[in-house]
Amino acid sequence: MTSPASAQSVTDASAYDLIVLPGDGIGKEVTAEAVRVLEWFAARRGINVNLRHEQFGAEAYHATGHFIKEEVFADLLKVDAVLFGAFGGTLEANPIPADIRRKFGLLRMRQAMGLFANVRPVKALNTLSKVSPLQPHVSADVDLVVIRELIGGIYFGEPRGITQLESGERRGVNTQVYTTHEIVRIADFAFALAATRRGHVTSVDKSNVMESSVLWREEVKKRHARYPDIALDHLYVDACAAELITRPRKFDVILTDNLFGDILSDAASAITGSLGMLPSASFGAELRPGVRRAFYEPVHGSAPDIAGKGVANPCGAILSLALALEGTFKRPEDARLLEHAVDIALQRARTRDLADPSLPVVSTRGFADEVIKALDEADGAIG
Repeated sequence: MTSPASAQSVTDASAYDLIVLPGDGIGKEVTAEAVRVLEWFAARRGINVNLRHEQFGAEAYHATGHFIKEEVFADLLKVDAVLFGAFGGTLEANPIPADIRRKFGLLRMRQAMGLFANVRPVKALNTLSKVSPLQPHVSADVDLVVIRELIGGIYFGEPRGITQLESGERRGVNTQVYTTHEIVRIADFAFALAATRRGHVTSVDKSNVMESSVLWREEVKKRHARYPDIALDHLYVDACAAELITRPRKFDVILTDNLFGDILSDAASAITGSLGMLPSASFGAELRPGVRRAFYEPVHGSAPDIAGKGVANPCGAILSLALALEGTFKRPEDARLLEHAVDIALQRARTRDLADPSLPVVSTRGFADEVIKALDEADGAIG
């Protein structure tokens, strides 16, 4: 594995190529710890990877005039995966022009990379039962995943915009649009994932009032005929939101559109006790059999109020690396090893968002140290 300092000039043709985009705010801090953990796997488990670190986001734009360099944006289509931190900040006084956001922002990046499937696992750890706002008997043993269609729907539909009316009022318009192809593609992804889990897909829509959701439900039902071993049920999005809080254990794979998935996956973070715990992966077309173009990032945002203080929870970034170990590197045993190490670290120390009176509160780096210590111990036991 090439070091961060030399990654841009030294490459290995047999290695996986990853671009690291730390982004804004705490993204830089948590991504640095995920990279440290990846370096452990390179040194101890033989993963061969070329890392290339690049700037992206609001801070990069205001410092350099580039949201992301155009050549870097183009190179996102040439690498195996991207490790991303966070985007955004408190730069209202000097905002990024709308045309720059449209051309190089996260939505455009996802679209350009063809990242149609967003995967957000939500798993309740017994270790964190005290910090979940849900009663232990409700949150215990929750293990679900939200599959969100990522490059269609209301975030991309046209027409959109704000117009001035003759009356003096203004009107804001966004358009919810889905095609059969987009729905079938994400449904196939969800059914295939369910086949590796408990075999149950819950498709979420609002087909009682939205034509786009009527199409969604009809096409998902049709596609399900190809997956006789997978159970399928349907829920309206409001009912799903309620049951995520009252009966979360009933869910295995939740399949939904871009807007509903954005909201539901963040709401589901309450089950874990902290948004900082949640990883995510976004997948596009296959680069080679079984390996898709991928983009890994924690679910949380840039948290400018705590940026630079060394108190951010790196679990979401580190567990996003676990998704990469399985999804890109095809090392499921290493993914399980890392998940176990995070659980052990949580039994020994916490960042302040997960504080427990019986455990020491550690910094962002301090928690990653605990994860690496647990990896050392587990690797020694395996060896």
